[in-house]
Amino acid sequence: MDQGSTTNRRLILATVFVAAIGGFMFGYDSGVINGTQKGLEAAFDLGRLGIGVNVGAILLGSAVGAFGAGRLADVVGRRAVMMIAAGLFLLSALLAGGATSSAIFIVARILGGLGVGAASVISPIYISEIVPAEVRGRLVSIQQIMIIAGLTGAFVANYLLASFAGGSTAALWLDLPAWRWMFWLQAIPASIYLLALTAVVESPRYLVARGMDEKALAVLSRLEGAGEAARKLHDIRAASAAAERRPSFADLIDRSTGRIRPLLWVGVGLAAFQQLVGINVVFYYGATLWEAVGFAESDALKINILSGVLSVAACLGTIACIDRIGRKPLLLTGSIGMAVTLAVLAWAFSTAVAQPGGGVALPGSNGLVALVAANLYVVFFNGTWGPVMWVMLGEMFPNRTRGASLAIAGAAQWITNALIAVSFPALAVSPGLAITYTGYACFALLSFFFVRALVVETRGRELEDMAG
Repeated sequence: MDQGSTTNRRLILATVFVAAIGGFMFGYDSGVINGTQKGLEAAFDLGRLGIGVNVGAILLGSAVGAFGAGRLADVVGRRAVMMIAAGLFLLSALLAGGATSSAIFIVARILGGLGVGAASVISPIYISEIVPAEVRGRLVSIQQIMIIAGLTGAFVANYLLASFAGGSTAALWLDLPAWRWMFWLQAIPASIYLLALTAVVESPRYLVARGMDEKALAVLSRLEGAGEAARKLHDIRAASAAAERRPSFADLIDRSTGRIRPLLWVGVGLAAFQQLVGINVVFYYGATLWEAVGFAESDALKINILSGVLSVAACLGTIACIDRIGRKPLLLTGSIGMAVTLAVLAWAFSTAVAQPGGGVALPGSNGLVALVAANLYVVFFNGTWGPVMWVMLGEMFPNRTRGASLAIAGAAQWITNALIAVSFPALAVSPGLAITYTGYACFALLSFFFVRALVVETRGRELEDMAG
């Protein structure tokens, strides 16, 4: 490889890393709530429904942010939307940590959710649009690693702050409870993300769609070299038909039939199934879940950290193989693996017995069985559906409809996420953890048949070759 190619590779990797910081913020903002629920209950006098609403508030904002970001990115650009998301992360962190009422906290989390939703949609679009096809799967998968790194970072921060203070509700610096500092720490990576975005290039596909071919050629030349840039610009221009009409939601309707394009339904199905398997119950309620079956708070927070480390390892495995074996085989493997491990987890929870002092415990070695099954489930998810769903959504749609399609699919993902997160506290009580996890296992099994019947492999294909 010549020096020019080496320089281009470094630029691409640096740009991908900056964009993927949005994934870290996505993960931290989603995971920080895990260790703060006792503080929220004490500060705002919340019951089970109140906890569900405060935890789920971020998801309302995320659905709106995901829906609006895709279309907004077609108007003002990918980089501008990522910068807006970074500003929302910063504002949310400061406001959530200082909230004096449940209402203020909910507003803060909705603002953070707008940033999460926007980042979840725009980061994979942006990365897909600036990297070569032969490494696109690997580089888009970095987004999922950063999401898990953010989740794990939040778990580690929660654990360390709670340990140092003597509990999540105990006083820490400035005589303020530790759970507030868990939110305030998020301001540091949010600020770094905002500053770093000022240095990245705009997506050449967006520039062509807006009729700025010279700027697109300049960006492509920096990324892939002058010779390749001219060829790529020609292909992008031909595929986008930017001179005729700019992208819009109307492009999602097939003019020949008057119906929504089938590919959009496939994207929505992928997005929904990723959440229907219940993964974010582990991330949002992990500490509460393990405490509910007999683990101490400190042990529950350690389990969260273990799950995060295993998730990163699983994502690294995906990066190594996704561009070799493809997206569809990974999704099918993940569906079966999650169905089996969730079924085992449901069985373990079915054996829980009530304790004299309140609460429940898993008898014998069933607690260990549940712990192993839960972490294997996390590995299967983060080695397959976690990153691959975002890779697929970032590359499966044609250039003209990518922003609008991601808006719909991203909103569907976050709406499903919200339904799962808000309903879990009540479902954990009635009908109980065993039946709830059986339901998640059934959705994992259904996702296998959905992928086998409807998902088309996209490995190695240029974005301009995607048909809608």
